Amino acid sequence: MSQGQPLLAVQEALRKCFLAAEQQEGRWQSALQECPALLASLGNLAEQLQAAEQLRFEDVRALRAFPDLKERLRLKQLTAGDVILDKLGERLATLLSVCEEVSSHVERGLRVYEQHADAIGIDAVLQASAVSPSVADMLEWLQDVERYYRNAYLKRKCLLSSIRWEDLANIQALPRAWGRIVEDEEQDLVQDILISVSFFLEK
Repeated sequence: MSQGQPLLAVQEALRKCFLAAEQQEGRWQSALQECPALLASLGNLAEQLQAAEQLRFEDVRALRAFPDLKERLRLKQLTAGDVILDKLGERLATLLSVCEEVSSHVERGLRVYEQHADAIGIDAVLQASAVSPSVADMLEWLQDVERYYRNAYLKRKCLLSSIRWEDLANIQALPRAWGRIVEDEEQDLVQDILISVSFFLEK
């Protein structure tokens, strides 16, 4: 087998990895799109719950005829909150699915590379062309993409797992905490990498 055939096999495997990453990036962005609005709704609900807790219903003459109103209102608000939490949970599950899909493809690509590494040789691995980045760069980029998704998912999972209805102040702070996660991330990393391999993917 000539050196070119193993190289082509690795490039084809990497191409499949990047095409999968491109598809998963669409799912990732779609899952994240509504999260800020859902978190804002949850924060508003926590604010309403806090206000209802502080209100002395028995001191309001018009409400004295409804002794169980406070508890009924709280139950209604908590039910609405659980609906929002379910929606956030669905989006978190999609993010996890993206992580797993990308990891699976990256692992497959690395396995193909390892099978052919000796036959290709280090010089060919480091060589780039006008339409194809080097195999070394692409392997590194794929691991960067995998790491980005995994870290971004874990940060969001950790934040959402901290939600407790006993801590309304924490729930009200969720939109700001989510925003800080977004600010701290290299938001364009995946898109920038996909742009770097765009000519390679068109082959």
